[in-house]
Amino acid sequence: MVKFARSHWINLAMIGALLLIAVAGHQFSPLLLPKADVTGVVVPGCDLHLHACAAILPQGGRLELSITPRPIPFLQTLRVEVTVSGVEFATRGNTYAGEAALPVCVSGSMAWVATVIVETAGQRIAVPYRFETGH
Repeated sequence: MVKFARSHWINLAMIGALLLIAVAGHQFSPLLLPKADVTGVVVPGCDLHLHACAAILPQGGRLELSITPRPIPFLQTLRVEVTVSGVEFATRGNTYAGEAALPVCVSGSMAWVATVIVETAGQRIAVPYRFETGH
């Protein structure tokens, strides 16, 4: 029987942990990087620090994202509101709201992408809203 040194067991444990992380990352990647059938485009020049930003959807609908307070701060509760029009949903209503917070960045400035995903009966639509904080 072959006897392994302690360093070999540590190496095997590290390889096992890396494999476990890789499998978990693969299983949970749809939550972190959701796939979309269609990507909407935000109206150029829109600034979420000043007002809500709209996106025109390929089938003629409209999606609007609002983040308050303005300008968008770090480490404070943010009210995030999404209004959808021109797209038929299985649920009622066209305005959805929630809360979020952005962590502080040590460099003072941070680029963010808030991706709004709308699921209709036939497709998944994603709209990436880009903004910066701390500048």
